[in-house]
Amino acid sequence: MNAGPSGFHNAPVTKVIVLACGLVSVLVGIQGGARVFNLSYQKVVQKLQLWRLLMAPCVFSSTPELLFGLYLVYFFRVFERQIGSNKYLFFVFFSTLVTTMMEVIGLAAVRDPTSLAVTSLTPGPYGLIFASFVPFFFDIPISTHFKVFGARFSDKSFVYLAGLQLLLSSGKRSFIPGICGLLTGFAYRFNFLGAKRLKIPEVLASAAGRVFAPLTSGLSTSPSTTRTQRESTHNGPLARPFVNRFAATAPPLSVSLPPPEEAISTLVAMGFDRDDALQALAIAHNDMTTATNLLLESQ
Repeated sequence: MNAGPSGFHNAPVTKVIVLACGLVSVLVGIQGGARVFNLSYQKVVQKLQLWRLLMAPCVFSSTPELLFGLYLVYFFRVFERQIGSNKYLFFVFFSTLVTTMMEVIGLAAVRDPTSLAVTSLTPGPYGLIFASFVPFFFDIPISTHFKVFGARFSDKSFVYLAGLQLLLSSGKRSFIPGICGLLTGFAYRFNFLGAKRLKIPEVLASAAGRVFAPLTSGLSTSPSTTRTQRESTHNGPLARPFVNRFAATAPPLSVSLPPPEEAISTLVAMGFDRDDALQALAIAHNDMTTATNLLLESQ
């Protein structure tokens, strides 16, 4: 399993989320006020402190949650590279909005402060993180297995363990947001209300790109160019397994070097057909991340 090239190449949305959440969490933590952003029925519904709904997904309440949370957001950048920054940005909004709504509904169901049930939920981008575990489980193949003290693990196990640590980091206060995020991920996967077909309007995407340009200036692509590159990469006469999915409107692609055997073996080990792996690498100019995304999308 490979999350792609290191850094935020072709992942500007992920970069903004990691930097923004990290910076806000550190600043708030220094002031000792991270728990001020907890969601509770009394503060959100009764006192109408709606700003909490906007700020809560941007702040981690403790150092362990910050470390594990940012690691998972960074790791899941593979999905932004797969579907493009525009659609990934909509996925961020969808997972955050739906998860927050579920959390408020859950708090309303146990709003009695004298009960033993949880009365507040920990802040953080739990919706985005745990919604991402759904495509991670279904769409990312296992490439290696290994044993530790007789127990069998895969290369995906470390990501699951990081998610479990984050899920249980604050007991019920973090468990409920995590479960809400998983439910949101399933809702998106099964195209609830046509969510998988939606994306951010180009006007808003361009405006967001200009606003966050200082953070993404180190990247070579914007949401619109990322989409263009993906579309052109999928086209061409070499794309036999993908020709029915992507129209061959781009000029033929030339590859100066044949795909390396190591890259072919890696894709075959991930469960892909050797011929498909050869053609995907040829289309992707031997870029493993692009080739893997092509093979995943063609399934």
